[in-house]
Amino acid sequence: MDKLSIFGLLIAFSGIIGGTLLEGGSVVVLLQGASLLIVLGGTLGAVMLQSPFRIFVMGIGMGRWAFSSPKNSQQKMIYQLSAWSNVARRDGFLKLEDQIDEVADQFVRKGLQLLVDGNNAEKIRNVLEVDLRTYEQQRFQSARVWESAAGYSPTIGIMGAVLGLVHVMQSLTDPSKLGAGIAIAFISTLYGVGLANLVFLPIASKLKMIIMQHVNAREMFIDGVMMIANGENTRYMENKLQGYIA
Repeated sequence: MDKLSIFGLLIAFSGIIGGTLLEGGSVVVLLQGASLLIVLGGTLGAVMLQSPFRIFVMGIGMGRWAFSSPKNSQQKMIYQLSAWSNVARRDGFLKLEDQIDEVADQFVRKGLQLLVDGNNAEKIRNVLEVDLRTYEQQRFQSARVWESAAGYSPTIGIMGAVLGLVHVMQSLTDPSKLGAGIAIAFISTLYGVGLANLVFLPIASKLKMIIMQHVNAREMFIDGVMMIANGENTRYMENKLQGYIA
């Protein structure tokens, strides 16, 4: 659980609510279901329209990474590569076949299998870099789902404001309805801008940083597997891979 993300979100909303109260306003005024429905519904529909189904679903699923990112221990991977290097140097590459079933990550499994199959370092790099490029492109496209939502929501908020003003104009003869219409008009804009800058954009930026960390870990793995294939000294390999962490 990423406590900093949760803490940051709480501070952001607490600041807005606290400022409203200090100005003598009411929190109830900020709670407009119609405005929230307009902004969230319009933004969701626009993002769905622009995104392929697979990318959209992946992007929504990745949203939880901002608060609980997948484990990515590069130090643990260095230890694992060192162990495989020692086995390969002592008993040969075929001995590593016993390790394949113990690996859960499909990317790592493929790299280890290529090593067992006796491919040279250049062939291993060519195959794994294709996988890495595909992984990176798909994840970044998925992160842009949140970035797109940040682009659409302020505009949808303005649309909600216009709808609210239209409602006000239609109710000029009934003063009791003016308050609700004006509230929808202004709160819709607040929701659109607030969600874009407090939720959607920060999540998109956080996802991009996490993706870069995962890409860096996979590049480190490719480098390590290539050094094993070339029969490099294990200690030299460890020292070089530590640079990815530093």
